[in-house]
Amino acid sequence: MAKAKKIEATEWMYEIISHPHVTEKSTMGSEHGQITFQVPTSATKPRIKLAVETLFGVKVKGVNTMIQKGKTKRFKGVMGKRSDFKKAIITLEAGETIDVGSGV
Repeated sequence: MAKAKKIEATEWMYEIISHPHVTEKSTMGSEHGQITFQVPTSATKPRIKLAVETLFGVKVKGVNTMIQKGKTKRFKGVMGKRSDFKKAIITLEAGETIDVGSGV
């Protein structure tokens, strides 16, 4: 039986998993073993999975991503636009958890 190679956390992993995206919908997903993170638009599913597994020490079952288009809003009478961003919904294996509220 071959030993699993230990991967060390590098700087790009911290850039991908910068902060959780906390909304009502994402907290409902946490009941089903899902965690939502806001990631760069250039991040790919395999890199997101590797970063979460390495940084948090959990087993990832699947990664779903979506690009949230920025809304057009009015700021003091001037039209403006929020930035587009990418969300990654990570489904963890049964029994695995990540506490996103710690360190706040």
